[in-house]
Amino acid sequence: MQRSSSFESTHSTAQEEAYQHIRHAIRMGLQRPGARLVPEEIASALGMSRMPVREALNRLAAEGLIVMRPNRGAVVRDLTEKEVREVFEMRAVLEGLAAAMAARRVSADDIHDLEQLLARMQRSAAHTSDWITVHRQFHERLCAVSDAPRLMHQISALHSVIEPLMRVWMENRPSVDYVQDVHREILVALKAGDAEGVEALVRAHILRTIAGITAPRPADTATPTA
Repeated sequence: MQRSSSFESTHSTAQEEAYQHIRHAIRMGLQRPGARLVPEEIASALGMSRMPVREALNRLAAEGLIVMRPNRGAVVRDLTEKEVREVFEMRAVLEGLAAAMAARRVSADDIHDLEQLLARMQRSAAHTSDWITVHRQFHERLCAVSDAPRLMHQISALHSVIEPLMRVWMENRPSVDYVQDVHREILVALKAGDAEGVEALVRAHILRTIAGITAPRPADTATPTA
C-alpha cells in the first residue's frame, strides 16, 4: 500500500482546520447569513495557503452552509421561508423518531445527563448564545440515546443548517420558560418509557417554532427555538 506523503497529510490537516474554523464561525453566528467569506482573509488569519481554505469552502457548500455566487464568491447561506419550513418539518419527524427509539433504551445515566443539560439551560437563560448551544446539546444528547448513527448524521446536518439563523432570531427573544417546561415534559415521558408520548412531544415542540421563525423579523422580536 502506498503511503501518503507528508505534504498530503499536512494539506489534509490544514483543510480540516480551515473547515472547522469556518463552520464554527457560521454556527456561532460570528459569520452571519449573507456574509461574504474571503479565502485570502481566512487563510491569512489561519496562517495557511488559500488552497485548503478553498477546499474547505467547497465542502461547506456541499453541506448547505454556504453558497458559491458569481462575482461574490462564498456567502453564508440564508434560508428562504420554504427552506426553513422544510428543515423544521424534517427535524420534527427525524427527532421524533429518535426520541421514540431513545425511550426504549434510555438509562439512568442518560436521564442524569439530560437533567444536567436542562439545568444548564436554565442557568444560561439570560445569555442567548450559551442558551442556544446548550439547547442544541440537549436535543443531540436525547437523540444520541437512540443509538442510530445514520439517523443522528441526518439530524446533525439539519442542526448545522438552521443554527446560524436561530442565533440571529434569538437575539431579542422573549422568555424561554415555555421551552424549559416542554423539555421537562419530554424527560417525564422518557423516564416512563413512553415512546409514543415522547415522540409526540418532540414533534410538537419543533413544529411550534415554524410560525414564529417564518414571521416577519422586526428588530425587537424573536421566537424561542426548538
